[in-house]
Amino acid sequence: MAITIQNHELQVTLKALGATMTSITDSQGVEYLWQGDPTYWGGQAPILFPICGSVRNDCVIYRPAQAPHFTGIIPRHGFVRHKTFDYDYISDSSVRFTIKSSEETLINYPYRFSLEITYTLRNKSIDITYIVKNLESEKNMPYAIGAHPGFNCPLFEKEVFSDYYLEFEQFETCTIPESFPDTGLLDLQARHPFLENQKQLSLNHALFEKDAITLDQLRSKTVYLKSRNHAKGIQLDFDDFENLILWTSNNGGPFLALEPWSSLSTSIEESDILEDKQNIVRLNPKQSKQHSIRITIL
Repeated sequence: MAITIQNHELQVTLKALGATMTSITDSQGVEYLWQGDPTYWGGQAPILFPICGSVRNDCVIYRPAQAPHFTGIIPRHGFVRHKTFDYDYISDSSVRFTIKSSEETLINYPYRFSLEITYTLRNKSIDITYIVKNLESEKNMPYAIGAHPGFNCPLFEKEVFSDYYLEFEQFETCTIPESFPDTGLLDLQARHPFLENQKQLSLNHALFEKDAITLDQLRSKTVYLKSRNHAKGIQLDFDDFENLILWTSNNGGPFLALEPWSSLSTSIEESDILEDKQNIVRLNPKQSKQHSIRITIL
């Protein structure tokens, strides 16, 4: 069943499976969200929890002090993207999704939690808020959370992917870590030059021949996806997130995913203990934490 919120500028369609968006159109009917052509990528805008990216062999280990010492199986990008959320409308322009841990999730992620995701339209912006709550009485809960929205790139038929570029709010100089597509892991110590005092990055599919681009050294917390042919595009604000991942399929996908992540895929020098992962969030018992992004249609 389609869930729709709208205002005078935007209409956004969502679904309860994964609490994810399926369409973003402006008042002129232009579709901004990738429509999930499986030739390239069948996804659209999944929510990543309780991990972002990959862990070694899809396995994580929990400390004996936090849980019975065992290995849990958590697939790439976590499991909530495959779960059906409850939802309720807050208004014509806002909807809230909720999900809680279950006997099934506790098998591989031994923490009682709730996750609330709210989408609210404000003029040409979509404010997305994620509230994670640790329902445990005595143990801390480690987790990561992220967004994975894919945007049509190009927006119009007579354009091509390379007509587009990214613009950062600040001049950026950074390196990126080595990635291993076969395993999904990173080597955070082996790094390659990427941006050199740049505010813009011209897009081409050769950038993504190996895998996603992991930007874990950005100063910018706003990025723009723009065309050289017109003024329409995307602005993404991600103040609450440490990392931005860029990705498209390596078979020439006509989309670009802009992915704010709180944590990264496992690095080859890291152990499999979830609590020890770089940038992992550790939430105290009965506490909650909010993470937010904003997507603005230009």
